[in-house]
Amino acid sequence: MLIRLLRVHLRPYRNAIIAIVLFQFIQTLATLYLPTLNADIIDRGVVVGDTGYVMRIGGWMLAVTLLQIAAQVVAVYFGAKTAMAVGRDVRGAIFSRVQQFSAREVGQFGAPSLITRTTNDVQQVQMLVLLTFTLMVSAPIMCFGGVVLALRQDVPLSGLILVVVPILILLVGLIITRMRPLFRSMQKRIDRINRVMREQIAGIRVIRAFVRDDVEQDRYGEANDELTDVSLRVGKLMALMFPVVLLVVNLSSVAVLWFGAHRIDSGAMQVGALTAFLSYLMQILFSIMMATFMFVMIPRAEVCAERIEEVLHTESSVTVAPAPVTALSRYGFLELR
Repeated sequence: MLIRLLRVHLRPYRNAIIAIVLFQFIQTLATLYLPTLNADIIDRGVVVGDTGYVMRIGGWMLAVTLLQIAAQVVAVYFGAKTAMAVGRDVRGAIFSRVQQFSAREVGQFGAPSLITRTTNDVQQVQMLVLLTFTLMVSAPIMCFGGVVLALRQDVPLSGLILVVVPILILLVGLIITRMRPLFRSMQKRIDRINRVMREQIAGIRVIRAFVRDDVEQDRYGEANDELTDVSLRVGKLMALMFPVVLLVVNLSSVAVLWFGAHRIDSGAMQVGALTAFLSYLMQILFSIMMATFMFVMIPRAEVCAERIEEVLHTESSVTVAPAPVTALSRYGFLELR
């Protein structure tokens, strides 16, 4: 559902998507190149005391950093613009489809659910598109490039990557698996709280006339408590995810420094190479963290896209006849006596 929805509404923005991928590629390459320059400064400049080399490579690092910033700003600009445009188009498509519904289809979904699908559900899909263009595009490039450059610095030490990355993916996957059904339940709870609120606003006079204030407050309180309970469960899982990721990152950093120090002591590795390797490991794990954040958004956006597709693919039961009967061109009159 999500892929089909995005494929249809992203098609008009192909040129912008190409520009986003291009500039994200440039800024990622610049990010990956900086640790190599830093290693050269340490090994060929600082260690031997060559100030001129340090200044020259430092100038290159400054130029690469400026290129990285410029490319990232342009990529984020086009990504945000495209995401907002997709959200606008999806909302417009839902509104146009609902305008064709008869009372039967409106009653089938319910006005509160249609409001939620037009606002909250579209917002979740829009946020996923925004994060995809600003984070997810660069994540695989950074991960692959980081692995290649880490191998270039030291092959034996790169074995830590084969241990750390699967552990991180396994832990994150377990948390996301538990979050997915909660997102579907959350959207249903939002529908219910919107329905209760709409009924109370529309029937406020009747509620007061029959002195049902306490009953309606209890109804809203029950709906609110259900939404709060599901939201807290989702929030606890999300709060658990990032400490787990940071724990793996910090333990991997300690392991790199420990084994790298032994390799430096044996003369098999230089200090600059260890610094660059640690930077590349952080970039690899950071790209996985970005993908993790995306994986948190995908289940909820997928549920929202499914709800949006239900509206977009529902046909009205009242349709225009292919051969409508035209009115006769006869005129009569009524005479009262």
